Formats: sequence, C-alpha cells, structure tokens
Amino acid sequence: MLIRAPFSANMVTTASLLVGLTACWYLAQGTYADTLAGAVLFLVCYILDNCDGEVARAKNQSSAFGHQYDTFVDWVVHSAFFACLGWGTMQQNGADFWLWLGLFGALGGTINYFIGLYIDFRRGGGNSDGHADTDTPPQTVVQWLAYALRELSRADFWCIVLVLALFDVTWILLPTAAVGAHVYWMAMFIEGARGRHV
Repeated sequence: MLIRAPFSANMVTTASLLVGLTACWYLAQGTYADTLAGAVLFLVCYILDNCDGEVARAKNQSSAFGHQYDTFVDWVVHSAFFACLGWGTMQQNGADFWLWLGLFGALGGTINYFIGLYIDFRRGGGNSDGHADTDTPPQTVVQWLAYALRELSRADFWCIVLVLALFDVTWILLPTAAVGAHVYWMAMFIEGARGRHV
C-alpha cells in the first residue's frame, strides 16, 4: 500500500517517528490503558520502520541521507521509549527509581547510536548502526550470544513490549534496559556479532 501511495521513503520514516513519539507519550501517562495504547502504536512504528527501506528500494529513493535519517529516528524513538516508560512507571508507583532506570536505559541507546556513527565515520560510510556490510555468520559462542542480543532481540522488541503491556508488567523492561542497553552497545565491539542484520 505504501509503495502505491504517493509517499516518499523519508515520509514513511517521518511517520514512523511521529507514531513512535506518540507511543512514548502514551507510555508516559502510566495507566494500563495508555500503556496498552502506547504498545500498539509502538507496533505501528515498527511496521513503518520496516517499510521505509522497502519503499525506498521500490521507488529508487535509496540514499545515504535516508539511511542516516532512519537510524536517527530509531535512536530517538527507542531512547524516548525508555525515558517515557520510566516516567510512566514512576507516575504509577511514585518512586523516582523507575525514572532513573528509564533514563539509564535511554543513555545506553544514545551511547550505542553515537558509537555507531563513529564506526560509520571511521569506515567512511556504510551503515551507521555498527553492522558490517557482509553476511558472515557468527562463528563462536560469544559471537552468537552477542548476535542474539544485538539482532534477534531487537527485531522482536515490539512483540515483547506488547505482551508485557497486555499483562501490565512493562516495568520489567526498565531494570532490563538499564543493564541491557549498555551490554548492547558493548556487544557492538565483538567481531562477528554484527555480521548479519535482521
């Protein structure tokens, strides 16, 4: 539908940004209904995020700017996600601790984004998310574990959010992100862990 519609790939990316930030706003409210609405919008954000590249290829609109813009939007939405989830959980429980966990998770996502930009700059272009341009599979157990953390869990993150929202336990993501987001960016430095992109 998006390919037939008069939308450019960058417009789809912008729609993903707007839907993602709206999802974050709902998460910040802290109620069950708002969190569930935010999780559904987060799913829509992921769908759009996965469509913009297809639209770009189908309409011959692939560009370095489009790639950088897509990566930028991913960073903004995911960092806002953890910060807003922390705020919403703090609103619900009354403890500042949850906000700090969310902010620490957002910091991990921010570090990951800027390290990715640095790696991209050092390579002279290509992907800015720390992925190699090859399709080489991980070889060692450590590489497979890092690959699973960096790629497989990220691809299905929307599903995790939706299931946790259904059971009203999205708070589980906050301590997980406070640690996991930092392990995530550290895993970028394990060779072979980022050889394939999901």
